[in-house]
Amino acid sequence: MIVVVDDRQLVKDGYSSLFGREGVPSASFDSHEFGEWVHAAADSDLEAVEAFLIGQGSRTLDLPRAIRDRSQAPVIAVSDTPSLESTLAFFDSGVDDVVRKPVHPREILARAAAIRRRLKSLATHTDIGPIRVFSDGRDPEIDNQVFALPRRERRILEYLVANRGRRVTKQQIFNAIYGIFDEDVEENVVESHISKLRKKLRKKLGFDPIDSKRFLGYLIDWN
Repeated sequence: MIVVVDDRQLVKDGYSSLFGREGVPSASFDSHEFGEWVHAAADSDLEAVEAFLIGQGSRTLDLPRAIRDRSQAPVIAVSDTPSLESTLAFFDSGVDDVVRKPVHPREILARAAAIRRRLKSLATHTDIGPIRVFSDGRDPEIDNQVFALPRRERRILEYLVANRGRRVTKQQIFNAIYGIFDEDVEENVVESHISKLRKKLRKKLGFDPIDSKRFLGYLIDWN
C-alpha cells in the first residue's frame, strides 16, 4: 500500500486513481490528519505500507522524521517546484528521495523498491526452497521456471515470503494487499486467494508449503 500525504484533495484523488490503475492500493491524508494517524496507527497497519509519498502541506517537512519513528518504509517527496532550495529542504527533512512532477506511478514504485533494497541490503529476489520471489513485480519462479500467478495471489506469496518463518494473520495480509482503508472489499476474500494459491503450489511442488492455523494465521517456511 502507498500512503499519499497532500493538503490538496484533487492531488490525493489523482494519485488514488493512478495507483489503482497499477493494481496498488493507496490511502491518502492531509498533512495534519497524517501526523495524528502515524503516531496512533497500529503496527500491523504500518507494516502494510510499501512507501510514503509526501506532497504539499502545512506540516510536510515535519512528517519524514515522524514516519521514521514508526516505520522503515521509503519516504519519497514529490516537488511541484523545480528548485534546488525545495529539493534540499526535503532531503534535510529526512526523505529518502525527491521526484519532480510530472511523475508516473510506476517510477514511484520502482524508486520505492530500489530504496527498500538499499535499506535492507536485499537482492532483487528471495529464494525459499525451489521458489524464487522477485521484488520488482515479476512472476515468481519454481525450479527456474516461471510460475505465473494472478496479481493478488502473487502479492500474497511475496508477502508470505518476505515474512518467512513468521506467522501472519489474515488481517495483516489483507492490509498489505488491499490497503487498510478499503471498505469495498471483504477481508474474507483473502481466504479465497490463499486457497487458490495453495492449490497451485501443491500441484506444482507436490505438497503445500503454506501452513495455516486457525486464529493464528499463515506461515511459509522451508526446512
